[in-house]
Amino acid sequence: MSTHTRTVRAKPRRASAGGMLAVRLLARRLHFMAGLVVAPFLLVLALTGLVYVFSPQIHDGLYQSALYVTDGQGTAHPVSEQVAAALNAHPEGWLKQVIPPPAPDRTTRVVVEVPGLHESGYGMQERTVFVDPYTNFISSELTTVDGKLPANTWLRDLHADFHLGEVGRVYAELGASWLPILIIGGLVLWLAQPKRRKRLTAKELLVPSTRAATDGWGRLRAVHGPLGLWLTIGLLLLGLSGLLMSQFAGGRTDRSADPLRLHAPTLTVTSVPAPPGGTPIGIDQALSVARKSGLDGELVATPGAVYTVREISPGLPMHRDSIAIDPYTSAVLDRIGWGDYSPLAKLTALGTEFHTGTLFGLANQIVLTVLAAGLIALILLGYRMWWIKNPYKSKWAAVPPASWRQLAPLPLTLALVAVAVLAWFMPVFGASLLVFVLADALINLIRRRRQPIPTPRAR
Repeated sequence: MSTHTRTVRAKPRRASAGGMLAVRLLARRLHFMAGLVVAPFLLVLALTGLVYVFSPQIHDGLYQSALYVTDGQGTAHPVSEQVAAALNAHPEGWLKQVIPPPAPDRTTRVVVEVPGLHESGYGMQERTVFVDPYTNFISSELTTVDGKLPANTWLRDLHADFHLGEVGRVYAELGASWLPILIIGGLVLWLAQPKRRKRLTAKELLVPSTRAATDGWGRLRAVHGPLGLWLTIGLLLLGLSGLLMSQFAGGRTDRSADPLRLHAPTLTVTSVPAPPGGTPIGIDQALSVARKSGLDGELVATPGAVYTVREISPGLPMHRDSIAIDPYTSAVLDRIGWGDYSPLAKLTALGTEFHTGTLFGLANQIVLTVLAAGLIALILLGYRMWWIKNPYKSKWAAVPPASWRQLAPLPLTLALVAVAVLAWFMPVFGASLLVFVLADALINLIRRRRQPIPTPRAR
């Protein structure tokens, strides 16, 4: 009679990783898994951004007859006469804004609200009439949104939501939310080399070199790492400034409650009582008051219960002054200047102009072009590195193992707190991270169940 001995093995305990090893394990997992899924979103954002950043040059080519006068010589007519010419062409409309020419060779833009236009994703459509200030001749008419020309609106929508509406805005914000996380994770992986590897010199960290690589993956990594290091600061600025204009992370600044003062301050005086027999001032006098008050940039004048005139000139130095003018006495009732912006509001304004390529002119556009092209190269290199590992043959062998359960209590607690804070500031990041974790857990569960169970041997 044979006897069978059954040996019960204790379940092996997972070793806890602490210190820099724990950080590197977590960074490796996040950088790989998130990069694999989010990279297509970033690739589309980089390609559309490359086109959008040159929208000023595109405008000048497409709308030259509308934006520029044929002969910028002589004396310009009063702005009120130009407004009258625009309104005569649209008796069914009413005046919304006036944008005087920013240069002698530019036309006056008279923005008119007319029936039949509809709401777009970024504001109400309006009719902009371009008037030659020297002849009062109407050069052109275009449907604009918030003062932006049709090509700019189309390219902005392509970059911001891919013309998919709210769904597209979430799609775009997903990429922008994960870009800083991917950059920081890659930075940790490149700078915190494992002890078993030869410590890289400063030259090897900064200069792509494939001499020491023994395989294709190593050669690609030797280029991917230094390129990402050089682009780190620029890509972080690009991602964070994009989030400032996003629907959920940046959209919080549009709420009435703004405890962090991220949003630009607004004029507090919105109306004044009309005096008996008072005669309203005209647009010419309102613009004159603005100029005398020191507003010397490109202006936007808005009539109403009070006249408001604000500067919209892009670039440095920042022109962001705005004033409220009594429509009967010409007195300046309220004023906001660049000095009234909180530090965070200033960073928001500077970041927005940097992201759109208008902060320091052509040089800004060139910097954004280099960053977008570098991001595209990093994505393609990363996918090629993943492909070389051949995950389809080895069935996910190239995927880094789950690491959060290997973390020591203190690093795990700090990681969870950091994730909670980031998820509050970036809700799309938080929601997508939850999806990633659940999908990751499901994949690991399936892998464990597919592993063969060893059969006991007879003794």
